[in-house]
Amino acid sequence: MNPAERAGTNTLGQATSPYLRQHAGNPVHWQQWSPQALADAAARDVPVLLSIGYAACHWCHVMAHESFDDDEVAAVMNAGFVCIKVDREERPDIDSVYMNATVALTGQGGWPMTCFLTPDGRPFFCGTYYPKEAFLQLLSAITETWAQRRAEVEEASDHIAGELRSMASGLPGGGPQIAPELCDDAVVAVLRDQDTVHGGFGTAPKFPPSALLEGLLRNYERTGSAEVLLAVSRAGAAMARGGIYDQLAGGFARYSVDNAWVVPHFEKMLYDNALLLRCYAHWARRTGDQLARRIAAQTARFLLDDLADGDMFTSSLDADADGREGSTYVWTPAQLTEVLGFDDGRWAATVFGVSRVGTFEHGASVLQLPSDPEDPDDPQRLERIRAALLDARLARAQPGRDDKVVTSWNGLTITALAEASVALDDPGLAHAAQRCATALLNLHVVDGRLRRASLGGSVGDSAAILEDYAMLATGLLALYQLSADDAWLTAATGLLDTAVQHFSDPQRPGRWFDTADDAEQLVLRPADPLDGATPSGASSIAEALLTAAHLVDGDRAERYLQTVGQTLDAHAVLLARAARSAGHWLAVAEAAVRGPLQIAVACAGEVSPLLTDARRLAPGGAIVVGGAVNSSPLLAGRDRVAGADAAYVCRGRLCDLPVTSADQLAAALGIPG
Repeated sequence: MNPAERAGTNTLGQATSPYLRQHAGNPVHWQQWSPQALADAAARDVPVLLSIGYAACHWCHVMAHESFDDDEVAAVMNAGFVCIKVDREERPDIDSVYMNATVALTGQGGWPMTCFLTPDGRPFFCGTYYPKEAFLQLLSAITETWAQRRAEVEEASDHIAGELRSMASGLPGGGPQIAPELCDDAVVAVLRDQDTVHGGFGTAPKFPPSALLEGLLRNYERTGSAEVLLAVSRAGAAMARGGIYDQLAGGFARYSVDNAWVVPHFEKMLYDNALLLRCYAHWARRTGDQLARRIAAQTARFLLDDLADGDMFTSSLDADADGREGSTYVWTPAQLTEVLGFDDGRWAATVFGVSRVGTFEHGASVLQLPSDPEDPDDPQRLERIRAALLDARLARAQPGRDDKVVTSWNGLTITALAEASVALDDPGLAHAAQRCATALLNLHVVDGRLRRASLGGSVGDSAAILEDYAMLATGLLALYQLSADDAWLTAATGLLDTAVQHFSDPQRPGRWFDTADDAEQLVLRPADPLDGATPSGASSIAEALLTAAHLVDGDRAERYLQTVGQTLDAHAVLLARAARSAGHWLAVAEAAVRGPLQIAVACAGEVSPLLTDARRLAPGGAIVVGGAVNSSPLLAGRDRVAGADAAYVCRGRLCDLPVTSADQLAAALGIPG
């Protein structure tokens, strides 16, 4: 198809991204990102209009309805631009490059992202959402500037591209060493930003600080700080009782628009819920907190009921249903009464904070649960009412689901389900994690390399990025520790060896790129070490390598340990200067300063009460294996004692004498009796 033919068509119908397919019916002649699409812009001598979003994005839908579905706007776009649509979840590398440009030029970012590029991909103007009339004015101004002031466009795009490359040049060297003191100082800095009234950190909009909470929990494991545990429990309880949590079906929305976690932005993301499941399961396992345990169980159920597609997990649920944000989830007092009757309706309004004024739009309220109600005459009243309201809610218009399967987010889910299976004593969660891992490896590994995403059993063309390799490897290592099946370890180390080969920076040991050395070359090769809504690829690979180093032996173990040390040293400055954006780095650093802690249980068979106790008692970031003597490097030369199963606790390469009871093991781990 020549450029003129492509210019008259919309080619998104065959995309493997549901977000792109949502735009297949637009009168805009959208193209997918490709070298050919850029070449078409060069051939036509027009700029590229790049629009980046994702399926669950509310304002993406708004701009699509106002502008991309509009014939007048589409005609202007088609005449003056090569129009390219990108799903940020399928191509996070492209999103990262142009989000950095958008933030640099405007001081803020968001989706939909709207960027204007030269045909070789250099940005010269960036923004986010534009209403129709403002967008038409912008298109006219860009067209005029391109035609009449090309030299200025070239100069601006050169300058912006140069600045982006400079920004991506890396972290400063000579930072602090990873040590307990650095972790403790980072925690102090984080706690200074704590919202002691509403829980969490910073101000609205508030995103669930999942990686940060996991890092704080690991610090609490080491220090026993009551202040740290209070920060975790305050944030965890506030989110669990607020509107950001679905009080009927479980699962967390992406963020809260207010300080108090009352009104969410209603989209539900797989990655948020996987990360939060891991955090709540850890909190429940360490403290026995019943709220944490309930939220972990309900969140796991939400993943299995609402986001599973076969054995793997889909990406998200929309914020909208029938074009109205949140309409599936909100209630008025009259609606409660209609479903429940007068007495139960009035009781439910009190319990869930539903008032005539409302907390959302048009007098409706998002359900909250400020406290667990007690009804001595009907102890099951809350659950009965939850079930009735959920049944009624299912009769409403439901949000759309993005059925794309993303490798890294499924890796997070595997890890969370595996760890939650221990915390909740639910083997079914581990089995779900195993099925997911098997399906991912069968579909997403093509010719020895990972792919980023699939849809409906068809894997996409987009290459996996660093986080995909790291997060899937971490999940596989979690499964290996639960099952002692060498196949999981072999698959994990294969992914890690590939990641080291293709993503590490050979010029700067310990630094990592987010794209492979043989991936498509963009304006710059992205390398963002900061933890955001998900952990960074660099902190995730550090976690996977640290764990794997103690599950393998020989030269491979030494190479992994050396790489982990270099990676942590290269990024320690983040803990010193940007602790709020280094939550997962804190979690990995806490594991590293403890050795990490390893528990090897020599046992006669697969069923060992002492091994079960070891998994239950192990602090976050610990490595736990069980089996016969010499069945793994951690069990080399370590056998049962006097016919009894025995646990060996090691910190780094220093090991205690074996213990044979749960009480002795708890004492060896420093856990109060």
